[in-house]
Amino acid sequence: MGFLIRVVINAFAIWVVTLIPALQVSVIPFPPGETLQLILTLLIVAAIFALVNTIIGTVIKVLAFPLYILTLGLIGLLINAFLLWLTAWFTSFWNWGLRVEDFWWGVVAAIIITLINWVVGIIIRPRKD
Repeated sequence: MGFLIRVVINAFAIWVVTLIPALQVSVIPFPPGETLQLILTLLIVAAIFALVNTIIGTVIKVLAFPLYILTLGLIGLLINAFLLWLTAWFTSFWNWGLRVEDFWWGVVAAIIITLINWVVGIIIRPRKD
């Protein structure tokens, strides 16, 4: 259940990022490109992003632990941008999916996605009574 919620939140965050035209991050939906296809594409891209973040991101974060200490965690921004770019690369094999035009705009997009995930996580977190 937690994975599905995380996928929906990531899909929402990726959709918000694609609404900002200056970031040069876009999602190309399945043909014919209607609303349902866009929603399905966002959910699939978010699932791929969650898997990449879980599998590859964990390995990279463990290996980069000394850099986390050295940079006080700022390397995490570059790692998250790399994982977003990697997701775009995985989906580039098809004619649909995530497109990140520039790595540095991908860094900004990753920051926005992280902030949205953080805010929504605070809102839906179960309260301890």
